[in-house]
Amino acid sequence: MENKKHLFSLPDEITYLNTAYMSPNLKSVEAAGLIAVSRKNDPTSVSVNDFFEPVELLKNEFAKIINSESKNSISLISSVSYGIATVAKNIKLDKGEEVLLASEQFPSNYYTWKEKVSECNAELKLIEHPQQSVRGREWNDYILESISEKTKIVSIGNLHWADGTLFALKSIREKLDKNNGYLIIDGTQSVGALPLDVQEIKPDALICGGYKWLLGPYSQGVAYYGERFKNGSPLEENWINRKDSQNFRGLVNYQDDYEKGMKRFDIGEKSNFILVPMLTRALQQINEWGVENIQNYCKKLVKPFKEDLHTKGFILEPDEFSANHLFGIRFPKGFDSEKVQEELIRRKIHVSVRGDAMRVSVHLFNTEEDLDQLYEVLTNQLD
Repeated sequence: MENKKHLFSLPDEITYLNTAYMSPNLKSVEAAGLIAVSRKNDPTSVSVNDFFEPVELLKNEFAKIINSESKNSISLISSVSYGIATVAKNIKLDKGEEVLLASEQFPSNYYTWKEKVSECNAELKLIEHPQQSVRGREWNDYILESISEKTKIVSIGNLHWADGTLFALKSIREKLDKNNGYLIIDGTQSVGALPLDVQEIKPDALICGGYKWLLGPYSQGVAYYGERFKNGSPLEENWINRKDSQNFRGLVNYQDDYEKGMKRFDIGEKSNFILVPMLTRALQQINEWGVENIQNYCKKLVKPFKEDLHTKGFILEPDEFSANHLFGIRFPKGFDSEKVQEELIRRKIHVSVRGDAMRVSVHLFNTEEDLDQLYEVLTNQLD
């Protein structure tokens, strides 16, 4: 896999190591959006089929990325919080049962569960990370040890959004199976850049925002729902998720039945004539590249950078518990992080600070020179 910066609309004067914040547009995604915006100049160009067929194409592309057997398991959502709320609405939680989360998860995977357990007299259990800087192995052990017969739900990322710590999803799934628990995955910071196979992991739901590693626009996301949700109730009652909604003339005849599959969970106005073409083109490009190839490119790119930083006393998670597209750097004692921030701003190098880690996130548009610039800024503060 070669560098693909020429395919992105990314200003040359910045060093962007921050896809975990938001991806830049692919030029092809930008073009799809501009064409879509102009279509509404002539409303007669939008046919009945345009309400349905583009959405099915998008779902099919996402199904390929996660290796779902069918696009019928996919729903369009507006955000992670929308997808998590849909899941929470369709799981019966009894008094004394537990919802288990890793600590410091992104808020969209916290607030819904906080309200859910309060309504049901259940318990929300946050598994704190170990106090040591290298924490992946122990944190996974803590999570697995905390799953008991009372654990109804584990809702967790494939990796931690703040520092890229990988979680042992297969082991979590296996332990949950002993008591018929639910595994809910927030894939926003992994799906599209890190392989995730739903047929292998068998999550009950996989929720993804679309504007990061799926390279799509803001306010458009996708979700996979497993068989346990096939007869569930949607978060909203809209016309387009009802049976025979393609028959516009027949919309005066109200329907009690939903469309087949997970279409019942689609957000209202799912046909979004601007965002759907943009996200579809982004997913097509990811499938053309291959997610494994993206991750391998990132691995080759960051491996020497991480090794060199480690020799200088910076703290990074071992490869076994760290992704390559997104990882955290923790500083040696006495390190002047404020000076680093000032220098990064001056040199237009973009990363994020989340919690106690500097979060670095790379993609196919990044080069060795990008990481060399960051390395220079970080190590200059050691002199």
